Amino acid sequence: MARYSIEISRTAEEQLKKLDPDDRPRVAKAMVALADDPHPQGSRKLTGYDDVFRIRVGRYRVLYSVTGKKLIIIILKIGHRKNVYR
Repeated sequence: MARYSIEISRTAEEQLKKLDPDDRPRVAKAMVALADDPHPQGSRKLTGYDDVFRIRVGRYRVLYSVTGKKLIIIILKIGHRKNVYR
């Protein structure tokens, strides 16, 4: 299977910088792993969107979109589970 390229939105990049220093490497590792498997076990499609998915990384969620034709994953948002969907 071809490897996807990952693009991180400016918003997601800022949110990643604001995460707790202990949690930041775990979230970044999960994001990099999406390049090999864009739909890992536990990923869920968000209702109301055509191509937006989420993965859980501890108490944080990573929202991302997969563009299959270009093999691109765009990280849209990163945040605590109580705030990320707003």
